[in-house]
Amino acid sequence: MSLIATELDVRPLTLHTGAEIHGLDLREDLDDATVAQIRAALLKWKVIFFRGQDLDHADQIRFGRRFGDLTVGHPVFGYVEGYPELYSVAKDRFKARFDGEQLVRPWSGWHTDITAAINPPAASILRGVDIPPYGGDTQWTNLVAAYAGLSAPLRGFVDGLRALHRFTPPEGRLAKQDFIKRLADTPLVSEHPLVRVHPETGERALFVSPSFIKQIVGLSPRESEHLLTLLFEQILKPEYIVRFKWAPGDVAFWDNRATAHRAPTDIQQSDFGRQLYRITLVGDVPVGPDGRASIGLQGDPVLAHQIAD
Repeated sequence: MSLIATELDVRPLTLHTGAEIHGLDLREDLDDATVAQIRAALLKWKVIFFRGQDLDHADQIRFGRRFGDLTVGHPVFGYVEGYPELYSVAKDRFKARFDGEQLVRPWSGWHTDITAAINPPAASILRGVDIPPYGGDTQWTNLVAAYAGLSAPLRGFVDGLRALHRFTPPEGRLAKQDFIKRLADTPLVSEHPLVRVHPETGERALFVSPSFIKQIVGLSPRESEHLLTLLFEQILKPEYIVRFKWAPGDVAFWDNRATAHRAPTDIQQSDFGRQLYRITLVGDVPVGPDGRASIGLQGDPVLAHQIAD
């Protein structure tokens, strides 16, 4: 018998981005029809939220597997012991990662997960456990809506461009698990289309990840800087953004092919704890409007986890 008798209770949060889904217990074995409706809501709203779910690690992993193969927790920073699919998103996970004061711009911290890999994750599922009473909100922006909001001439221009995405592990950072040390030893570098065609919907999205994108191929450094600044400002227009106030047990599920997001920084100014756990789904190689696929220049793909006994 189906766990749902009617359509899902989907409640949009903004005009373009984000919706809450009510009336489901994600610990249950969801039938195929329910899974299909969740996927449809994800594709439409780009990020979906489930309130008050009492999931443990195994529940989260089992739910994620209904939507695809899972990656290792993080290709550089490792995983939760005993759960190779799970990455700990703790308040102080990047403590002492950088020395000195960093240059901060309006788009600092905004990113799409691991775009420096040839096949960035298709989606991410984040579960809140230890949540501060206030502060610590996460934001997402809709890269499909941002692309559509550009003028037609500019869309035509960026459709044919490509960009370099790079991630270099911080100096002195050691991988926690031996089997991924080879991934952490070298940078991840890929050349991606500046606009990617969504493999399920056919929509075009601005594939700009401010934390990873470094240079538009074929443009001078100054030209690249100006165009990237314009595109970063475009994706951060308020009408494309949803801001989510977490509570313990909440789950966020976002389409990594159509969104960028920003983790909170305000929480570092408080004594509150904050602990979440993330899993990611294996992604495909991005393709641009011209049919050209991304090129991996350095590092390994983000593949399904393969843990040696």
